[in-house]
Amino acid sequence: MSSDTTPTITKRYFGNTKNGEAVDLYTLTNKYGMQAEIMTYGGTIVLLSVPDKNGQCGDIVLGFDNITDYEDKSPYFGCIVGRYGNRIADATFDIDGQTYTLAANNGENSLHGGLKGFDKVIWTGETITTPDNASLKLKYLSKDMEEGFPGNLDITVVYTLTNNNELIIDYAAKSDRKTICNLTNHSYFNLAGPGNGDTLDHILTINADNYTPTSAELITTGEIKSIKETPFDFTTATPIGKQINSDHEQIVFAGGYDHNWVLNKDDAKHLSLAATVYEPTSGRVMEVLTTEPGVQFYAGNFLDGTFTGKENKVYKKRYGFCLETQHYPDSPNQPQFPTTELLPGQIYETTTIYKFSVA
Repeated sequence: MSSDTTPTITKRYFGNTKNGEAVDLYTLTNKYGMQAEIMTYGGTIVLLSVPDKNGQCGDIVLGFDNITDYEDKSPYFGCIVGRYGNRIADATFDIDGQTYTLAANNGENSLHGGLKGFDKVIWTGETITTPDNASLKLKYLSKDMEEGFPGNLDITVVYTLTNNNELIIDYAAKSDRKTICNLTNHSYFNLAGPGNGDTLDHILTINADNYTPTSAELITTGEIKSIKETPFDFTTATPIGKQINSDHEQIVFAGGYDHNWVLNKDDAKHLSLAATVYEPTSGRVMEVLTTEPGVQFYAGNFLDGTFTGKENKVYKKRYGFCLETQHYPDSPNQPQFPTTELLPGQIYETTTIYKFSVA
């Protein structure tokens, strides 16, 4: 596309859910040809096509070609996660002395909002374009006690594709009752292209000196530990695969990386760099910036070759990685962690930016 082109958004029908709900797919395109395809089912990023070092755009996120596969077998590919991203121990939490019980959908624990989290609902879409940006505003009302969470939670998630080759995700929510809220996006990235081998040669930097260790069930212990002299030290650019098979207890528990890093931040709510990933063959670079205090780096340990994704490519172990910006796992049960409580009258607001370039 020419460099004076205004970003565009188009909409097409993507299919029907098993319940007969129509799913729309929006395509956001910037002036350089970078594209993001987002569907209303789960607010899911279905495709993210970014330039390589030769200027050729190519998809970099794992996913499926049809709505049926997303409904039947998706391990959260590309979706909005909520009401609470990550794990809550024993699928319970307290607010003001009242205990709330959630679905135990991850052993005895709750994961990513329960049995029908925000990844499995239909969002309503509205498009906005400016000379520099194309935005898709998605809205969903999570009713009081849906999946066990108190309060009617009114959520808006805005995906913005900019002419600076950024995908910005702005999250906002408000509730009429005291509740908890921790929203994120669960895209699996492979900067060489989905299905094109594992991501162990991707070079990763994480702006964090500490992480939150877990139990064998991958529940945070409540501790914050230093990454120094451990396989969790990504303060300098390091291949993902360098120590992924270490005998470190935390690596053994998760079968690789599936942990929350405590980001180095001067200001708790300031937008700052969380991570940078470089893929040598394509030359693609992805920077992740966020207002959130943590990032979950998951190295695709549970991908096992049973998923056939886009273009009939099989997704094997570690064929994709996630960088999920977030509050820390199990924060509602860990009072020493930054709070995820949301009070009536308050507005939950966070921003995450995925910025692309080449090296």
